[in-house]
Amino acid sequence: MKIHDTAIIHPSAVIQNGAKIGALCEIGPFSVIGDNVILGQKVIIKSHVVISGHTVIGNETVIFPFASIGEIPQDLKFTGEKTNLIIGKRNIIRENVTMNPGTKGGGGVTKVGNDCLFMTGAHVGHDADIGNKVVVANQSAIAGHCKIHDDVIIGGLCGIHQFVRIGKGAIVGGLTMVTHDVIPYGMAAGERGSLRGLNVIGLKRKGLEKSQILKINADFKILFNSDGALKENARVMHDKDCETNEIREILNFILDNSDRSFLTMDDSN
Repeated sequence: MKIHDTAIIHPSAVIQNGAKIGALCEIGPFSVIGDNVILGQKVIIKSHVVISGHTVIGNETVIFPFASIGEIPQDLKFTGEKTNLIIGKRNIIRENVTMNPGTKGGGGVTKVGNDCLFMTGAHVGHDADIGNKVVVANQSAIAGHCKIHDDVIIGGLCGIHQFVRIGKGAIVGGLTMVTHDVIPYGMAAGERGSLRGLNVIGLKRKGLEKSQILKINADFKILFNSDGALKENARVMHDKDCETNEIREILNFILDNSDRSFLTMDDSN
């Protein structure tokens, strides 16, 4: 056990022998920190939190009561092998959130970036890769092997199917089941999610001017409304060297390898 002398630990907390607790950490009542857990500096663990497994938590992350972080994956193929959960800096992990480490078959690591918000009851499954500044609202579940890029917002009560990718800056509306990849800056919604257009609000928040957004939207319509298959349309547009970084990101995302197909436009919208 290695506990920095500036750490504040409630007498009822359980810190197991191999744990490493960084400077200025705070650990609240009845929380349990496992043998192989590493807490960075200024991590705040509130009451009744359980952190287990080979878990690393970055500086200034805050974890709220009844979260379960690092318990074994919900995967029947898991046989107790050493796998990891790596959580970045300045994350906010609210009540009853669950996060699982990786599995041998999925690469062995679940990753969470920096500056994310996981609201009450959110779940991050094994071997998921979560980017920076991601928001996951209440009771939404990210299944195993998913890749969630930077600046994604996932609304409440959503389900993200295993192996799905959600591109940078996309938004998923509440109560949506996402079974296929969502392009960068896309807006997905519906009981069985479909693409409803661009995340225009997200593009505005990014600081893009109206003329830039109109250009992105025009290229988006060409990509999805042309006669060819989506990947073929993307190849054609990619070869023409599109003018905006955002469209290039969308094209590269579509042309990259994936275990799922893509959400397409809902014709009723």
